[in-house]
Amino acid sequence: MKNINSRTTEYPIDDIFLKRYSPRAMSGEGFSREEFMTIFEAGRWAPSSNNSQPWRFLYATIGTPNFEKFLSFVVDKNQIWCKKAGVLVIVLSKNNLENGTLSIPHSFDTGAAWENIALQSTQIGFIAHAMGGFYRDVVKKELSIPDDYTVEIMIAIGKPGKIEDLPEALHEREKPNDRKKLEEIVFEGNLPK
Repeated sequence: MKNINSRTTEYPIDDIFLKRYSPRAMSGEGFSREEFMTIFEAGRWAPSSNNSQPWRFLYATIGTPNFEKFLSFVVDKNQIWCKKAGVLVIVLSKNNLENGTLSIPHSFDTGAAWENIALQSTQIGFIAHAMGGFYRDVVKKELSIPDDYTVEIMIAIGKPGKIEDLPEALHEREKPNDRKKLEEIVFEGNLPK
């Protein structure tokens, strides 16, 4: 068992899983292309069904017109904190395989790519916070996303900032949360009745 960030495991795992969480306090600093491409490189190496690699990442860096456009896609309560991200990312998944047939696990595979991004960001001392609070229909329209793509999530990636710079209502949420016990999520054979 390990205890990191006030999180305790039931079995031994690598520290990175306990270090990763989704804070909102970001500094507003930009970072180099090499730094954020390193994060995307980790996403690129996620496993995928038929090696289809359905994920696509659209990004905008702070201080650019694209950043303001991407920020406008975000609901107000998330704009409050993600306006200080160094990069905003829209994550898409391609619904079909190269042969045109439906890829059943495209969203699942893209989730694996997001996890790689989250872990790599944590590994190099950055924050990666995925959010569902944005206007998918507006993204699809404004960015002319083809119908064979699903708009999955947005991610705010940034350097750590000060909790005090967030609205007070968010201060309590700036700590790692716990997880359900294994006995609540892992079952041999079938779900309990």
